Amino acid sequence: MSDSNLVAGLSLDRLENITRHLDENYIRPGKLPGTVTLVARKGEIAWVKAQGLMDVERNKPAQRDTLFRIYSMTKPVTSIAMMQLYEQGRFLLDDPVHKYIPSWKHRRVYQSGVYPDMLTRPATTTMTIRDLFTHMSGLTYGFLFRSNLDAAYRTLKLDGSKELTLEKLVEQLAELPLEFDPGTAWNYSVSTDVLGYLVQLLSGKPLDEYFQEHIFDPLQMTDTGFQVRDDQLDRFSACYLHQPGNTMKLQDDPETSRYRHRPAFLAGGAGLVSTVDDYFRFAQALCQGGQFGGQRIIGRKTLEFMRSNHLPGNQDLPGLSIGAFSETPYEGNGFGLGFSVKTDVAKSHTNGSVGEYGWGGLASTNFFVDPVEEMVMVFMTQLMPSSSYPVRQELRAMVNGALV
Repeated sequence: MSDSNLVAGLSLDRLENITRHLDENYIRPGKLPGTVTLVARKGEIAWVKAQGLMDVERNKPAQRDTLFRIYSMTKPVTSIAMMQLYEQGRFLLDDPVHKYIPSWKHRRVYQSGVYPDMLTRPATTTMTIRDLFTHMSGLTYGFLFRSNLDAAYRTLKLDGSKELTLEKLVEQLAELPLEFDPGTAWNYSVSTDVLGYLVQLLSGKPLDEYFQEHIFDPLQMTDTGFQVRDDQLDRFSACYLHQPGNTMKLQDDPETSRYRHRPAFLAGGAGLVSTVDDYFRFAQALCQGGQFGGQRIIGRKTLEFMRSNHLPGNQDLPGLSIGAFSETPYEGNGFGLGFSVKTDVAKSHTNGSVGEYGWGGLASTNFFVDPVEEMVMVFMTQLMPSSSYPVRQELRAMVNGALV
């Protein structure tokens, strides 16, 4: 295989390994519905490929402008929004959360029992805003299916119901205990939704309006938001759920999806839909020190701070478990203010660069930014949960393998 067909120091022939791999191993066997993959380097989009179907039931092919539910790829957007306010002096990272949410002052920690009869003790540490960014707050997620506290979140529908709002979330969380003393452990959680509440509180604007004004409009992200407009419906993908035997079933039909209406609960942790090109504009701004197309969304030093490992003692990120699915521990990766961060390439078992950062979503979407190589990858698909297949690690191997 020659390296003659190059764009921005990437071999297009080698990037075609992604097309072949996804088609042979995932799309044709019916493991994934369809995918859209984008790779860019030095500010130039080198390669984009749409494969398979965005809607299996309607036999609609995936297109470059297909809209996807990006779930937790919303978290970096919310984290940037919050750090924009940090740059304006609106808060400090070591501020106690109860400075802004007074009802959270006297937090308690879960010991035993089942909601509503839980034995608790007073927390020995104070939750800070940094703990919300790093998921060391002691909060959790109902969908993790790991503890009695997760079950309480499910009972109270704290992962999103038609009645839930950010205000109600914060109110109900005040009455529930924490998994552990804040700052002492890492647990994936609704922490970023609480940051979304704080963005609203500190800016005086609803979260969707704040995003539009300070991130989406400056970056010309015209297809990203908390709902799918009528003029976008034809491009909105279906979402699927992994089934035993490596098959899938429809989880969310685009025609009847809740994303068709503006939600009461503006989930800063998981609520956005986007396209591969829109999310590229966001990721490319991160890759270029906080600016894209002449518009700056965050300061260069702030971004450097955000993509440092903020876990105590530079420790690794623990693995994630979602029900019966678990991802291996993120060895060689820490966590910053809204992203995972690669700290040790060899230890991570995946090629790349120290300082690479990014995150993924529940429906298997993923992105990373490699500041050393000035490279960005955005991958879109719609299969829940994200731990169904090791496609994220495989993509990194193939993308990095195309560098010449």
